Amino acid sequence: MNWIYDPWPWYVAGPAIALVMFVLLFVGKKFGMSSNLRTACSVVGAGKAADFFNFDWKAERWNLMVVLGAVIGGFIASNYMSDNTVKINPEIAQQLATDYNINSAGTSYLPPEIFSIGALSNPFNIILLLVGGLLVGFGTRYAGGCTSGHAISGLSNLQLPSLIAVIGFFIGGLIMVHFIYPFIF
Repeated sequence: MNWIYDPWPWYVAGPAIALVMFVLLFVGKKFGMSSNLRTACSVVGAGKAADFFNFDWKAERWNLMVVLGAVIGGFIASNYMSDNTVKINPEIAQQLATDYNINSAGTSYLPPEIFSIGALSNPFNIILLLVGGLLVGFGTRYAGGCTSGHAISGLSNLQLPSLIAVIGFFIGGLIMVHFIYPFIF
């Protein structure tokens, strides 16, 4: 096993996540990425335009460090701890190539057929991104948090609303992948 390039085993990563959740619970903090957006908007003065952003953001500064750590950690992991190849079932790669014209399956995390600058020249893709972003933003606000906040922090705190939200996330994802995505493409 090459510990630099291989994913951490569940018996290392799972307890590490549990330890972080315990520490956050112990100090009275909640983990979630969507709350960082609220804090960032408040920092730049969005509280003048909407009461939702009008709060003491300095008390939530620690949350911004979570985002910074995620960005730095993602950069280090992708550039120094990964060969940036994706292990994907050959049948799925063939299906992606045949059905959706995605020929880069297994060679990159984000297929350039969808996520390149060139893909943004298509107005349809821009509309999809805008509508998707609007729906994700609305859903995050409506659910009272994002997938990471509910699935990691909420479930570790045994919160019933988080369980309901996570079930909804999975159902929504299944509907998207199996019914809406094939219809769009």
